[in-house]
Parts: sequence; C-alpha cells; structure tokens
Amino acid sequence: MKAGFVNIIGNPNVGKSTLMNALVGERLSIITSKAQTTRKRVMGIVNGDDFQIVYTDTPGIVTPSNKLHEQMMGFVGTALQDADLFLLVTEVGESFKNRHVLERVINSDVPVILVINKIDLSNQEVIREKIAYWQEQIPRAVIVPCSATEGFNVDKIFDLILERLPEHPAYFPPDELTDRSMRFFVSEIVREKILLYYQKEIPYSCEVAVESYEEKDGIDSISCLIFVERESQKAILIGHQGKAIKKLGIEARKDIEEFTGKRCFLSLHIKVLKDWRNSDRALKSFGYALED
Repeated sequence: MKAGFVNIIGNPNVGKSTLMNALVGERLSIITSKAQTTRKRVMGIVNGDDFQIVYTDTPGIVTPSNKLHEQMMGFVGTALQDADLFLLVTEVGESFKNRHVLERVINSDVPVILVINKIDLSNQEVIREKIAYWQEQIPRAVIVPCSATEGFNVDKIFDLILERLPEHPAYFPPDELTDRSMRFFVSEIVREKILLYYQKEIPYSCEVAVESYEEKDGIDSISCLIFVERESQKAILIGHQGKAIKKLGIEARKDIEEFTGKRCFLSLHIKVLKDWRNSDRALKSFGYALED
C-alpha cells in the first residue's frame, strides 16, 4: 500500500485550487479569478486499490499585513513540515516571491514536482525559458508544464505523484473525500460568490460562517452569517433595494444544491465585526487557529 500527503504550495492566483480539484475530481477548493481565495488548508483524498493520496491545498503565499495573513502563512508553514511530496505550482508569467519558502523546499529531502500552470495562455518559447529557469533553481525537481483548466498533463502529474508515494497504510477510511465538513464547503461557496460579484476591498473584508444547517427530507435549511468590518461594506453587500444580496443568495444556493445533490433554503445575514482580521478571538472562532 502506498499513501502520503501531497502538499500544494504556490503564490496566489497561480491556479493551485484548480489543479487540486482536477486531480481529486471534485470541486473542493474555492476557485475564482481573484488572488488570496484559499484561506485555510483543504484536504482532498483520492483512494485506489493500493494507494491513498491526500492532497492539501494551502493559502497562496503572501507577505502578512494583518493577523489573518499570519494565520494563513501558518498553514503554509505546517504544510512545509508534514509533506511526503511537494507540488510546487507556478505559472509562466510569475516568479516565486517568497524566497524563504522556496529555500525550505529546495533544502528539504522531500520530492518535488514543479508545475508550470496556465501554459495555454503562453507560447512555446516562453515555456522553454521557464522550464530552464526552474531546472536551475531546483535541479532535483521534476518539471511539468500544465494547464489545469484544460486538463493538459494532469494525468501525467497524477502518475508522477503515484510513483513517488511512500509505502504506508492509508491515513483515512476509503470512503472519505475530504477532512472538511459540509458546513465548511457551504461557507466557501458563499464566499466564492462574494469574490465573484463584489469589487475592491469587499471580498477580502468578508468572512462567512454557517449559523445553522438543518437537514430535512428533500430540502436542507441553511442560515449563513456574513461578517464585514464596516457599516459601509454591509450597505454595499446588500445593494440598492437588496438586489445585490438577493443575487448572491440565488447564485450560492444553485452551487450548494449542485454540491449536496439536494434542494436547499438559504438565508444570508450580514453582521459588522470591526477589524476582525486582526482579532485573535474572531480568527479563532472562524477556525484560523493552527492545529496543535
């Protein structure tokens, strides 16, 4: 039996979550065109007859400007410690900004598969230059050009991972898909819609918590609280005559129903919690306190 933790690391907006979802075959990590969408570690588990791959999507690497960012980078630090294999995701148009994290990957004994994502947006000459650059940076890494959105080379990445998994008993039961609860994914779906439909600082000032989740025959009843930092942000979320929050609820409900396979009644409420991104108490209540 082969089993291990494949920790996915990279800068914001390089398509880490898209790649993880392609490898897992399920929509587990939040995906939008905006940077800093993943805030917590999300595990996706793939089981076979003689293997178990535990993918971990980590937040994009940023320079912390508040306590929320510090907690996010704490998740990245944990991922650097417990990996059996690093999946280091870059794209053709970017360089790795955090040299400290890169050095930790380079100096570790953990196998590295370096993915150059979004090659469908580039050309062969640029891709060759990027491959040569990363071969110089991490000589021991296996480098794979990829397009996660198009599915190009995703199967190749999967095969390379399988070859490099250590011999180990399975870490999770064979029927588990993720370590996260349904409440977590509901909150992520709502937050994804906020990222998609609102501009400027609004998405980054919001956190979503599931207040209640009642499963019934044929329909689930779900109530979510959206936390913002200022009254002005609350007004923007609601929109003129409540049109913005209504649209948000409709679009989130569609995705929740697709994810759960059941109809749902979704109610959204907004609460102002000043400077929550710098509040230890708030961050802990939102699940950002690091695991022991």
